[in-house]
Amino acid sequence: METNTFSQQTKSAVIPDIKMKYCLYARKSTESDERQALSIDSQVKEMLQIAEREGLEIIDIRRESKSAKDSNNRPVFKELLRDISEGRFNAILTWAPDRLSRNAGDLGSVVDLMDAKKLIGIRTYGQTFSNSPNEKFLLMILCSQAKLENDNRGINVKRGLRTRCEMGLWPTCPPTGYFKEKRMDRKCECLIDEERAPVIKQIFEKVAYEKWSGRKIYHWLRFDLNFRTEAGKKHFSLGNIYRMLENPFYYGTFEYPRGSGNWYKGKHEPIITKELFDLVQGQVKNSQLVRKENIEFAFTKIMKCGLCGSGISATEKFKKLKSGDFNRHVYYGCTKAKDKYCKCGFINENNLIQQLQNLVDEIQMDETGVLKKIKAEVARYKKFQATLLGNEMDTVVSDVDTRDYVKFLIKNGTLEEKREIMLCFTSSISLKNGKIGLK
Repeated sequence: METNTFSQQTKSAVIPDIKMKYCLYARKSTESDERQALSIDSQVKEMLQIAEREGLEIIDIRRESKSAKDSNNRPVFKELLRDISEGRFNAILTWAPDRLSRNAGDLGSVVDLMDAKKLIGIRTYGQTFSNSPNEKFLLMILCSQAKLENDNRGINVKRGLRTRCEMGLWPTCPPTGYFKEKRMDRKCECLIDEERAPVIKQIFEKVAYEKWSGRKIYHWLRFDLNFRTEAGKKHFSLGNIYRMLENPFYYGTFEYPRGSGNWYKGKHEPIITKELFDLVQGQVKNSQLVRKENIEFAFTKIMKCGLCGSGISATEKFKKLKSGDFNRHVYYGCTKAKDKYCKCGFINENNLIQQLQNLVDEIQMDETGVLKKIKAEVARYKKFQATLLGNEMDTVVSDVDTRDYVKFLIKNGTLEEKREIMLCFTSSISLKNGKIGLK
C-alpha cells in the first residue's frame, strides 16, 4: 500500500502537538465499476483495518447511503461537518476523496474547515491529505474530477436515451398493456401484454363508440373485471384512466421527455389505430370527460353519502343558451367508491346552499379561530350600525347574530370563506336522495 510520506512530514512539521481524532465516514458508491463499488460495510471493514494497523484513533463511525451528486443532500455528512466545526473531530478517515464530495458546494465546505484549521487531515485508502496548499489543491482536483465524471455521466445518459428514442424504443417503464422482456434479440423493446392489451383496446372503443364516462370505465375495470396493473397490486385509478386515454403511445408514437415537443415513431406494436385515438379525443373534449385540474368546489369533503358512506364529489355542467352564452350548474353526488350501485342521487349547488342555510341553526359549531373571526366581524358591523344611529354603547354579539352571518357567507362568501366556515362545523352532514341532513 502506498503512503504519502510528504503528507506525513508536513503533518508532523505543521501540527506536531495536535492529536488526530478521526471520524470514519462511509458512503455507498454509485460507480458502475464493480471493483470500486464496495458496500458500506466493506468500506468500514477496510478502514478499521487501516486504523488498527496505523494506530489511528477512531472516535465515531458514520454511514450514509445518500448520493453526493447534489449539495446539501446528505444529512449525515452535514452532521459530520458540524461536529468537526465544534471540535469533536479534527480528521476524517474514508475510502476515497469522492466519498466526501462530488459537487462544488460540499468540497468548498471541507476546504473551508481545513483553512480554519478545524480539519487537519483526511486519510483515504491510498493517500493522506493534510492542511497544506499542495495537498488541498490535490484534494480539490480529485473531487472536481469526480464532479466532472458525474456531469459527463448525465450527458451520456441523456444521449443514450435520445438515441434509444430515435430507434423507436420507449426508454422507461412502458404503460399498462405493454411489458419489457430481457431478450437479446428484442432488447429494450416494448412487447404486447396479451392479457391486458385487449382490455385497453376495449376501453378506447367504449369511450369512442358507446360514449362511456371515465367513472363508468373505472367501475367496469374495478368491479366487473378486477383489472390490475402488470405488477398485479394496484387497480386503475380514475386519474390513470384519464392519462391513458390521452396517451398516443397506444397508437404508435410517443413524446420524450413529456412536454418537450420531441416526437418519435415507436417500434412497438400499436394496440389501437390513430383514427380510434382521435375519436376518443373528440369524445373527451365534447363530453368534458377529462377531469379539469385546479377546479375547486366549495362544499366537497364536508359530507358523506347517507346510503353507502362514500365521499361526495362535485361536477359542473354547462348549458348553452340561445344567446350563445352558457349557464354553469354545479351538482354534488356520491362518488360510489364503496358501492357502485348507490342510488344517492345528485343535488344542485343552489339547492344545497339553501338546505345548508336551513341546517345552520341545528349544526354544532366549534369555537375555532375562524368562528372568533366571524364574531369579531359581526361585532364590527354592529358597532358601525350603532355609530350611524348615534349610539356609542358597546354591542353584544349573540349566537343568533353569528349564525345569521354564517348563513350569509354560505351563500355569498368566497370559496375560501365557505371552506373556512365548514371547518367550524362539528356535526356530520350526509347527503341522501338529494336531501342533506345531520347524522
